[in-house]
Amino acid sequence: MKRADIVGLDKAHVWHPYTAMEAYIAETDPLVVVRSEGAYLYDADGTRYLDANGSWWVSTLGHRHPRLMRALAEQAAALPHVSLAGITHEPAALLASELAAIAPGSDRPGLPSSERLSRVFYSDNGSTAVEVAIKMAAQYWAQNGQPRRTRFITLSGAFHGETMGATSVGGVPLFREVFGPLLFDVVHVPSPAEEGGWARAFEQVQSTLRTRPEEIAGVILEPVLQGAAGMVMYSPDFVRAVREATREVDTFLIADEVFTGLGRTGARFAVDLAGVVPDMLCLAKALSGGVLPFGATLASERVFSGFLGASNRALYYGHSYCGNPLGAAIAREVLAVYRDEDVMGQVARKAPRVKAAFERMAASIPGLVRPRAVGMVGAVDLGGGGYLARGGWRVYEAARRRGLYLRPIGDTVYIAPALTISDEALEELLSGVEASLQEVAGG
Repeated sequence: MKRADIVGLDKAHVWHPYTAMEAYIAETDPLVVVRSEGAYLYDADGTRYLDANGSWWVSTLGHRHPRLMRALAEQAAALPHVSLAGITHEPAALLASELAAIAPGSDRPGLPSSERLSRVFYSDNGSTAVEVAIKMAAQYWAQNGQPRRTRFITLSGAFHGETMGATSVGGVPLFREVFGPLLFDVVHVPSPAEEGGWARAFEQVQSTLRTRPEEIAGVILEPVLQGAAGMVMYSPDFVRAVREATREVDTFLIADEVFTGLGRTGARFAVDLAGVVPDMLCLAKALSGGVLPFGATLASERVFSGFLGASNRALYYGHSYCGNPLGAAIAREVLAVYRDEDVMGQVARKAPRVKAAFERMAASIPGLVRPRAVGMVGAVDLGGGGYLARGGWRVYEAARRRGLYLRPIGDTVYIAPALTISDEALEELLSGVEASLQEVAGG
């Protein structure tokens, strides 16, 4: 098809996520991606774009990694799909074992068996991985003698997904206000990155836990890095303090590592930066390398044991494609590539360049504020206009003219590229972002 015909059909029929469709239809000339390779996307008009956000943070190994493509083809030739309800298959069984083997705390010989993240529940994506954790926590308390524990503590600016449960524990007003009447009640506390720092946020968490312990089913965090809030970063000390506070009143800590898991922050899991083991850990995005939707919720033996016994104690939840063989096979190969290609070593080597570059940009370009970086994420703000601010989109246009695909968050311009991005491509990315920011903010 011709590029114009694709755009015409798109604007006639496709409803895009997070997009003001009236303006899109009237004004936008979208990228029409026909091919991807490594760190790059290719438009139907022949233009090559460096993918600065890993296509919404999923392609941590780059696009079309040959080993992932081979794993997909081999599994498709043998078993594309089968239900996981009461039966099993090799990719799901092996992946669960491999995830348990690398989970936080797996390298601690003295960790009690009840605290080990040794159980894996599969789902379709990050939202459902969080939804699973919410339901696990609520049902655990309901059928283990504490039915009043139905509320969750969550952070201002939190984003945990799009399903109703995940939206309920979210903290971005724009994403939740219209659904207010449908959402369950949660306790929102300030983000540790807000004025007053993590100590102020922790004081409210601790106060809520101590005054209403019989109500709180769990605390859910995006550890260290709140992505959709605008790449908001905070100290691992907060995560460590919250873990101790949840232990004090014996409630759950849920780590939403859909974005932060598998190396994005410079550690295998962001909770590793704090040295803590949560009761549940949610994974997606990087887990299947940008090839297929796939999610997993890791749970401790204690949580799992709370569902044993009579048949009415089972977790009656699942999706048609949960634990599907294709996704599980690819996820296993993702973990193998991490090992074989020393992906974490690559992150350790490149992360200081990202940090230095964003600090340099903020120091040299007027109007840029709050430079920050953790692992392979770098960000800077043009102002404080919130999610609907348009400053970042002016940078998007400037970057597009330079062959970069950015996706700003309001006035926040950030990068979250493939962890395996080459040194040359990383330099192209950093210099292109700097030039685009200079054009918009410094011109």
